[in-house]
Amino acid sequence: MQIGIDLGGTKIEGVLLDPDGSELARLRRPTPRGDYAATLDAIAALVTRLEATCDKPCTVGLGMPGAISPATGLVKNANSTWLNGRPFHEDLRRRLGRDVRLANDANCFALSEALDGAAAGEAVVFGVILGTGTGGGVVVGGQIVTGHNAIGGEWGHNPLPWARDAERPGPACYCGRRGCLETWLSGPALEREYVLRSGQALAGPRIVEAADRGEAAAAAVLDDYAERLARGLATVINVLDPDVIVLGGGLSRIARLYERVPQQWGAWVFSDEVATRLVPPRFGDASGVRGAAWLGAAGGRP
Repeated sequence: MQIGIDLGGTKIEGVLLDPDGSELARLRRPTPRGDYAATLDAIAALVTRLEATCDKPCTVGLGMPGAISPATGLVKNANSTWLNGRPFHEDLRRRLGRDVRLANDANCFALSEALDGAAAGEAVVFGVILGTGTGGGVVVGGQIVTGHNAIGGEWGHNPLPWARDAERPGPACYCGRRGCLETWLSGPALEREYVLRSGQALAGPRIVEAADRGEAAAAAVLDDYAERLARGLATVINVLDPDVIVLGGGLSRIARLYERVPQQWGAWVFSDEVATRLVPPRFGDASGVRGAAWLGAAGGRP
């Protein structure tokens, strides 16, 4: 049996899978934001409750924001900033009394969709998270490509490519730079652009609804968003040339992206044609936690 934990900025979700990937139990609770010790306690409580439902020891995998630095063993690059600089992996092992496999949450999402999700059977998969932040993960041959510096797939902290004068220097990013893709393609970025264009605040799903009703400001914001996403993914295709790109996170529900982005990315891809497919996730919001569960399994795959 495999337990997967998805440590998010607002919620912690846990799932119990049997060896063939069937879901046996799912639990969630709010993330204790800003409290490192309480975060460890919340994860341990979820593992205990899930394991009690099957009454046998389970493997544990966890998807987390950021990564464990190979140089220090401490968390780096987490937008859940109370984790940064902490010996999270070691503390979690001690707290649970067993080994735990950790990976970036976007890597877990990509693994789930590559193994038995929307990109099952494909050799090279790029998974994208478009939510509170903007992340990415690479899976080749069914295995996560973490990279020598543990930053494989971190496209969200590259600059918006082919930026126009009006897009420079770009919004400030929590990483300390300006104009990162995350500052243009995250959910908060979409909402910021709507405020700038309309003078009103509206949540992401409501912006989509307004565009579907024909509201000019909302439609223009989504058009700009799709074009910037096309530019960002074109650089991924130029470097990685994946078979499939799978979108995840809350903004992956914007149906128009799957038509409009591939229509545009060819303008920046260094090829006469682009055969890469852009697809929604098979498992939706559950994909990250499923990938964490597969991460904990022997070999990291079903």
